Amino acid sequence: MTNNSHQPIQKLLELIGFENFNIEANDEGKISISIYDDAIKNAARFLPDLETAARLVAKKNNLFIAGVDINNYRKERERLIVELAKASARKAIVEKQPVELPPMNAYERRLVHVELASRPDVKTESVGEGATRRVSIQLL
Repeated sequence: MTNNSHQPIQKLLELIGFENFNIEANDEGKISISIYDDAIKNAARFLPDLETAARLVAKKNNLFIAGVDINNYRKERERLIVELAKASARKAIVEKQPVELPPMNAYERRLVHVELASRPDVKTESVGEGATRRVSIQLL
């Protein structure tokens, strides 16, 4: 997404009511939005809806969006999940018993599986159904 193709996303943010923001995009289609507005307190609740709207606007304008992040919320969340996966794997080894992580969405579970896939001492498995689906880290 080039700078010129920011215009549809910029217009979307303006229609929502944001005035002070910055949009950056990389070559992979990931958009990072920094919103400097007191109106946005909780990016976690706002992000999925904005991402859906941004994808619809992009599609209408023949643009591609791989993902949207607001105020680095998603980037920080990914970092925390990876750290949780590593710490939980260490705990499973020390305590010699499986460790179950809290329920996560499919993308977050995938982050855990990918992070721990190269470890020869543990394996991961998704367990549960629906909103309670989570990752179990077990010894090999």
